[in-house]
Amino acid sequence: MPAETLEPDASPHRYITSAIPYVNAAPHVGFALEMVQADALARFYRQSGDEVRFQTGTDENSLKNVQAANLAGIPVVELVQRNALRFLALKDSLDLSFDDFIRTSTDPRHGKGVERLWKACCDNGDIYKSAYRGLYCTGCEQFYGLDDLLDGRCPEHGTIPEQVEEENWFFRLSRYRDRLRSLYARGEIEIVPESRRNEVLAWIEQGLTDFSISRSAARAGGWGIPVPGDPEQVIYVWFDALGSYVTGLGYGSDEALLSRYWTGSASREHVIGKGITRFHAVYWPGMLLSAGLPVPTRILVHGYVTVEGRKIGKSAGNAIDPVPLAAELGTDALRYYLLRHIRSTGDGDFSHDRFRQAYESELAGQLGNLAHRVLSMIERYCGGILPAPPDGFAATDRLSKAGQHLNTTVAGHLQAFAFDHALDTLWLFIAEANRYVSEEEPWVLARKAASGQDSGQDSGDPAASLAKLHGCLFSLAGALQTIAQCIAPLLPAASRRLSEKLGKDGGYSGPASPDALIGTRVAAGAPLFPMR
Repeated sequence: MPAETLEPDASPHRYITSAIPYVNAAPHVGFALEMVQADALARFYRQSGDEVRFQTGTDENSLKNVQAANLAGIPVVELVQRNALRFLALKDSLDLSFDDFIRTSTDPRHGKGVERLWKACCDNGDIYKSAYRGLYCTGCEQFYGLDDLLDGRCPEHGTIPEQVEEENWFFRLSRYRDRLRSLYARGEIEIVPESRRNEVLAWIEQGLTDFSISRSAARAGGWGIPVPGDPEQVIYVWFDALGSYVTGLGYGSDEALLSRYWTGSASREHVIGKGITRFHAVYWPGMLLSAGLPVPTRILVHGYVTVEGRKIGKSAGNAIDPVPLAAELGTDALRYYLLRHIRSTGDGDFSHDRFRQAYESELAGQLGNLAHRVLSMIERYCGGILPAPPDGFAATDRLSKAGQHLNTTVAGHLQAFAFDHALDTLWLFIAEANRYVSEEEPWVLARKAASGQDSGQDSGDPAASLAKLHGCLFSLAGALQTIAQCIAPLLPAASRRLSEKLGKDGGYSGPASPDALIGTRVAAGAPLFPMR
């Protein structure tokens, strides 16, 4: 990747990463959750005017990948290449906006950067060689103590770890216990949700042990980055993978991006699954302290996705590919389900039936129906040109008032990593807008305005009915505008299409006044979410 020339920018800089997954298998819907969450966060910050860099990639120097290739009877490089391209292809399938995709086995920035990270920790006296004997889970790429196992099995994979004995290089994590405890106590590293922060503090209080950061090249099948000065060892996959967060910014090669998005950034945020919290919240900050680099500012931890109530696993045969799902009902349908129907920081279940129901009832039946009804009425009653409301209308109109602070409320949920709450709030407003249509009955107002037949306070005054119709349609169009702005980070394609229907090509970069819509030509066109 060529070096970038960076001009000074007064906007806050934010760096967001997903974890980088092993490529021993194709991506599944559980990883899609993480990618969509990280993407929504990046889009939200960009919409807020911040300068954002969003990075993802693939973790390729793993023993799991070697074993998968051996099982398939193909070279490791072939398996890694094939599956890495599948993860890269999620950019289109999930409408992702990442700026960089780093492959740890092929990207020249990564190898140089990991070597530099190793040497920086070594120069600080934190790397030493020692013999080790322990229980190793290949699935986790981690040693376990007996107390960490559940009935003798890995708590994450349910497998029996193998007994491994070899001489490795170790990182002196024990040296950083007090500094890590202080970072969390002072809130310099925030973990969302709070329960994960408490979990990390408990680990630190129990005491931190040094951990192995290399494996024998023979056991790794010669696959991985060689330890500097010791070709008989390769760098442990987690030391390697965690380093990608800075090697992708040029650490060890060209550090212009590193200065902007890591050392000088307003925030350094990792979006990860709960099973790798220890690596990101304990090991990684310890490594950064040793290398003299700033630590992450926020670690956002999501739960697991089950499928029809069962944990995703190759042996279970339920590792659903997200690409066909996105093709079935549309990318935004999958993004919507993952962001609303799975709690942002908790476990959740994916069900084909609930996926389709969410599309038909909530996307098509509520949001899509609202947009089509409103825009069709503006076309029918106003020639497709949004009229101005009566003077003072917005100040007393209940729908206008209901949407007045919606942008701020939704933004607060997104900032708090609560995508499900953001969408819950939006759908309450959508329900209110649909009720407004039913109660105000614009079609009745249009008929009365045209015929001169009126009743109640507007009796005999077609002009009053017409004014009320214009106000009602203005309010509803403003509601659609607000919805389009609020869903932009979450359902970007739907936001773009809705914005175009409102005569605003390119969408919204921030809150816009409904008054800007007056005189705009709108078009109902095809339904926002057609029934399939």
